[in-house]
Amino acid sequence: MIFAFTKTNSVVQFLSVLLIFLFVLGITYFTTRFVGNYQKNSMTGSNIQVLETLRLSSTKYIQLVKIGSKCFAVAVSKDTITCLGEIEEETLSFKDNDANGSFKDILAKFKVKSKDDKDV
Repeated sequence: MIFAFTKTNSVVQFLSVLLIFLFVLGITYFTTRFVGNYQKNSMTGSNIQVLETLRLSSTKYIQLVKIGSKCFAVAVSKDTITCLGEIEEETLSFKDNDANGSFKDILAKFKVKSKDDKDV
């Protein structure tokens, strides 16, 4: 009798912990989406855009920045920001970036590549 009660009690405890875990996981998911959308919307509509960033070391970067209709190369370090010069936008070339695609599309591309590698 005591054994049956403890077994039922442990199952109830497991299910309650699982339910709490799923609840916290859901809250985390929706909070992350809300914060991401908020930051994306706060950056939209501004006159300053970072077009590309190249990391030189852990604290030094070269960035292509578009301010209004002009593009600039900027050196960014821990303490200073230095304008390297203005660049004509027509001289810049950008490769296709899949960052704007959905996660499902990106994952599908990796699945197809892994199947093709096994066939070869």
